[in-house]
Amino acid sequence: MDPLVLGVFAGVYAGMILGRLPGLSLDRTGVALLGAIVLVAAGRVPADRAWAAVDVPTIALLLGLMVVSAQFRLSGFYTHAVRRMAGAEASPPVLLLLVMLLAGALSALLANDIVCLAAAPVLVEACCRRGVHPVPFLLGLALSANAGSAATLIGNPQNMLIGQVLSLSFSGYLKAGAVPALGALLLAWGAVCAAWRGRWRVAAARVEVEAPSLDRWQTAKGFAVLAAVLAAFLFAPMPREAAALAGAGVLLCSRRMRSRDVLGLVDWQLLVLFVALFVVNHAFRESGGLAALLDLAARAGVRPERPGWLFLSTVALSNLVSNVPAVMLLLPSATFPLAGPLLALSSTLAGNLLLVGSIANLIVADLAARHGVRITWAAHARVGVPATLAALALAWGWLSLLGLGG
Repeated sequence: MDPLVLGVFAGVYAGMILGRLPGLSLDRTGVALLGAIVLVAAGRVPADRAWAAVDVPTIALLLGLMVVSAQFRLSGFYTHAVRRMAGAEASPPVLLLLVMLLAGALSALLANDIVCLAAAPVLVEACCRRGVHPVPFLLGLALSANAGSAATLIGNPQNMLIGQVLSLSFSGYLKAGAVPALGALLLAWGAVCAAWRGRWRVAAARVEVEAPSLDRWQTAKGFAVLAAVLAAFLFAPMPREAAALAGAGVLLCSRRMRSRDVLGLVDWQLLVLFVALFVVNHAFRESGGLAALLDLAARAGVRPERPGWLFLSTVALSNLVSNVPAVMLLLPSATFPLAGPLLALSSTLAGNLLLVGSIANLIVADLAARHGVRITWAAHARVGVPATLAALALAWGWLSLLGLGG
């Protein structure tokens, strides 16, 4: 095993756990990119092999769907939908359920991170004006966005990666993922309601949030393109990444929305993280590191090629290094029937366990803090831990009914 490759791999995944490298202003994306640069500069992965290591269809699918999601944010649809839902005449628990169902449905079809980015400030505004505590609603937003994104192969980045690498059927995965996703959302709603029973009301306050007003034509255009892309996923023989890029191309051809604004909402940091991790993991695998790691795990009795161990390993790693790096590391072990749905559901639902378990959680917490609302680690854990453990048990039970081996 190459010591340099081993050192870079260990350093990159240590950075994934810590969120940075001590003494440097590098986040997870910066750490992964630095690792890839070291490997290319040292000749361990020549430039042509580095590019070949990248799963370009996955990157293309991510890019295309990010553009589609950006269309809805710029058109004001997210803002309009959340304000209408949060303004409904209903008790706080019912209102929370409506908000969570909306966030879950949107996250199943569009990137869950962007849904949280657009919805969180508007939700703070609506809750403060109504005199209801914003924290349970923000927790519900994050939990439901993660849960809803588990329903499809396009709800979040790790599901897109799993679907592309394992060539999963869009409709086939929907049959496996929809029930656990809906169940996880309802379990999260129940956990939030139980934790905040009798504490819903606070003094009303006026909070102003700058957000785009609804542009009905641009929203309709976005829905038309999204419907066409989904139809292509379900019925057309064309690759998913081609359909997504075609939809993005149509939306970029606009006389009113500047391409600079649309592309400014693309999560380039996430795309760079994907590219860098592809290179680092390729080098580790080619040097024999992955085989040695799996052999070491087998000696300890851990066999991720078996359903139960893959499920537990994914949950644990997703909360250590984040779900995308965890999925990249465990994908070579996903070789049995229903391994794709198992990996997608466990990595996504595990993100609700702790506040740092998913980017969606961190986005909501950060935006809430900017508007004077603090979401603590403990407040998230009070609802996230029981809801996630129950959701994971439900997902395992559902996959077992579908024919998952032991």
